[in-house]
Amino acid sequence: MKSKASCEPRKPLNKILWSFLGSFLGIYLIAIFGRWFSIEDSFFLLGSFGASAVLIYGAPQAAFSQPRNLVGGHILSALVSVCIVKLFSSIFPIEVLCALSVSLAIMLMHYSCTMHPPGGATALIYVIGSNKVQALGWLYPFTPIAIGALLMLLVALFVNNLSQNDKRHYPTYWF
Repeated sequence: MKSKASCEPRKPLNKILWSFLGSFLGIYLIAIFGRWFSIEDSFFLLGSFGASAVLIYGAPQAAFSQPRNLVGGHILSALVSVCIVKLFSSIFPIEVLCALSVSLAIMLMHYSCTMHPPGGATALIYVIGSNKVQALGWLYPFTPIAIGALLMLLVALFVNNLSQNDKRHYPTYWF
């Protein structure tokens, strides 16, 4: 349990400010989109999108932050969770559905090379979601998940490439 290294130094202020700008615009865009285009309550703002914002705006060079991971990880995890609820909700208690949904989402993200940690939250949100969330059924992977991920991606492409810093260029790869 002895540490082998020390904490890395704080990032420069300009990197912190770019991360702020990207995350502010990304989350704001999803909120506005949800207000303008959703029927009744807006639940475009999901906790998993907050976690995605940390990755794609705060660490745009990380493998977990790349477009394939962002979009694929969210959509595949959402598909898994809908499948699990549709097939097994009458058989297993919610605790098993939660564990199965997240675990299978992780397996699928590994297999498809789309690992995006917030995808685990996306899977869990559907399983534990309200009746309104679960009423979305097969729409859940597309709205709010795919639309939200794509909106965040658009902001990441714009903001992360405004910087003159080559290390902030986004994406590192598409596929």
